[in-house]
Amino acid sequence: MDGYGSASMWGALRRVLVRRPLPEDGEAWRAYGWRAAPNVAVAQDEHEAFCALLEEAGAEVIVSEHEPGNPDAIYTYDPTLVGRNGAVLLQPGKEGRRREPEATVPALERAGVPVVGRVELPVTVEGGDTVWLDDETLLIGIGYRTSPDAVASFRDLFPGVEVISFDLPHWNGAAEVMHLMSLISPLDRDLALVYPRLAPTRLMWLLAERGIEVVDVPDEEFESMGPNVLALGARRALALEGNDETRRRMERAGVDVVTYRGDEISRKGDGGPTCLTRPLLRA
Repeated sequence: MDGYGSASMWGALRRVLVRRPLPEDGEAWRAYGWRAAPNVAVAQDEHEAFCALLEEAGAEVIVSEHEPGNPDAIYTYDPTLVGRNGAVLLQPGKEGRRREPEATVPALERAGVPVVGRVELPVTVEGGDTVWLDDETLLIGIGYRTSPDAVASFRDLFPGVEVISFDLPHWNGAAEVMHLMSLISPLDRDLALVYPRLAPTRLMWLLAERGIEVVDVPDEEFESMGPNVLALGARRALALEGNDETRRRMERAGVDVVTYRGDEISRKGDGGPTCLTRPLLRA
């Protein structure tokens, strides 16, 4: 089996790319819009514990140290999208992150993952606005980080894949990120975690049409990244600690949930467990 191929978000996670926090990252937290300065030593401890949970779940964890000085670089989900044939380098809407796609190439090459395409300006798209509903359906969120013409680009880059787009809410404007994955995390072929109050109506229709059951995230846990959950496999999830009601609701739906501490690596930079990982291979 090739060491790549990730056109789903709920298959068993076998290989994953992460980028560890680096000492240089803490100096640029204001420029990248973090809520507070990260304590890099604590962030590194949190990240190591996070990676240990991935390994315990059966994943090979590939650690990169690309682009020192960019605290957002720990969120490896955003600069690339991996499908059945390899990786596509994206084009972040956040200008400070536009070097990240090329910066990940050496780590992808070491992992044996070919780069099979690139998104070029003026098109912008971030990984957080991409959701593999299944291996033939790719959902795209259109908002301040991902432009409408990304849809045509993805139809060219992923031939044979149904690409479905949704307009995202304005929420708090361009300065505060709102990704499609701020609203939905697939947990199985027929189960997804969703914050329905902001979810596009057409997305809710699509889930119902596909027979996908929805676990609702409560209002009080939306802004603490309750909807941002990483599937380790079908009905197995890794979640940020503290969203207790969301966890209970997932467990009632038959999901095995483990949590991690992310005060530095998640809460200060607004990036949950999906953001911290770029799945390379799912089975």
